[in-house]
Amino acid sequence: MTQAVEVLNRYGTDLVGEPRDSDSECLAGFECFLNIVRALGMGSCISEVGAGGNSPPLLPYSPESNMDGGKRRRLRGSSSFDFKVPGRMFLNGSSEVASMYCKQGRKGINQDAMLVWENFCSKEDTIFCGVFDGHGPYGHRVAKKVRDSFPLKLNAQWDLHHKNRDRLSDHSSATGSYKSEGNGFRLVDEKTSPIDHEHEETDTILTLRESFLKACKIMDKELKLHPDIDCFCSGTTAVTLVKQGLDLVIGNLGDSRAVLGTRDHDDSLIAVQLTVDLKPNLPREEERIRLRRGRVFSLQNEPEVARVWLPNSDFPGLAMARAFGDFCLKDFGLIAVPDISYHRLTEKDEFVVLATDGIWDVLSNEEVVDIVAPAPRSSAARALVESAVQAWKTKFPFCKVDDCAAVCLFFDSDSDFKSTDTKDKLIPEASIDQSEKLSLLGEKGVGMEAEKQQQ
Repeated sequence: MTQAVEVLNRYGTDLVGEPRDSDSECLAGFECFLNIVRALGMGSCISEVGAGGNSPPLLPYSPESNMDGGKRRRLRGSSSFDFKVPGRMFLNGSSEVASMYCKQGRKGINQDAMLVWENFCSKEDTIFCGVFDGHGPYGHRVAKKVRDSFPLKLNAQWDLHHKNRDRLSDHSSATGSYKSEGNGFRLVDEKTSPIDHEHEETDTILTLRESFLKACKIMDKELKLHPDIDCFCSGTTAVTLVKQGLDLVIGNLGDSRAVLGTRDHDDSLIAVQLTVDLKPNLPREEERIRLRRGRVFSLQNEPEVARVWLPNSDFPGLAMARAFGDFCLKDFGLIAVPDISYHRLTEKDEFVVLATDGIWDVLSNEEVVDIVAPAPRSSAARALVESAVQAWKTKFPFCKVDDCAAVCLFFDSDSDFKSTDTKDKLIPEASIDQSEKLSLLGEKGVGMEAEKQQQ
């Protein structure tokens, strides 16, 4: 009973101040339930990934002692698989379609987090991927919080928008919003347009776009009201991706990056950047920040790094223009509105890499693709991170190595393209099924207790 009261006290005000009608009242109840489920069962990492610079090995099977003294068996290809939610990985490991790896740098506690969730919230043929790079005194906690909470909020919004899809029947005005600056929908390949797809597929893309926007808004509001995490001068970037069928929708906040490995007309492997690094000196970002009285300038000892500062104080010097948290700057131009892009997969597309800036600071897009392509799928992310760490030591021998996290998602033509003649459809009201909810509740807060011990 005490634990239930604590959970309700912590998460019962997630949507305080949010305008509500009958639909949003249902959403609030659903959000509250999901947060309770997450808090009691999903938690955060059992152990800090890469603590002390030593990351756990990739093992096909290994027993693990639970906090309550019991034993559990991890699933195939994952030394870090949360078996209570099938398909959900958040530590070093791999599955048949994804590889992920994180390594702590030399700057202190590891502030990077990552996630791969296959059959995302029981939606068939759907995968959620994300990497999160925290910063500030409590950046590691913010990154883990967003990793654990944001996918559930995205799913809740996705289901809600699907139910209310008729409200988006005016497709001409909806597709026109793709071009709006700040929260528009950017096409990665200008030759491909969402309006070229079938009617229902266009609805899928539009629904995901709106779901990303709303979920980010709710996520940032939850961080602001969080009683246990001080987000005033701490935050996190997030580059997240949803793949459903052949559709890729990417939401980006900050300077982490998504890059596609694909083949050109000569069948040569090339890199295509799917996101824009949202730095403060980008013209549209700098204009917004200055209009809200924030300042953008670089320090003398690092002229290549533009930072965001308060109007009357040389603080805090944030090196990105969008992020979750960092509420000291939210009135001065920093926003938590994602830059959303879309890509339609083709048979030439082989994989996508999501990685934090610790990798992109020392490796080019082309180098990343060239490292991942020949590597075994199970160890591709590890090969990439180890290459980045070595590049840090070579290029910046007197600088501290940054935390590095990477997720590699591979596309299998045998499965991804065999259904090109059929429509990729949303599953109405899909979410975590009842058996999964019960198993999550059975965890008895193991994840939360482990996180408290880490901190």
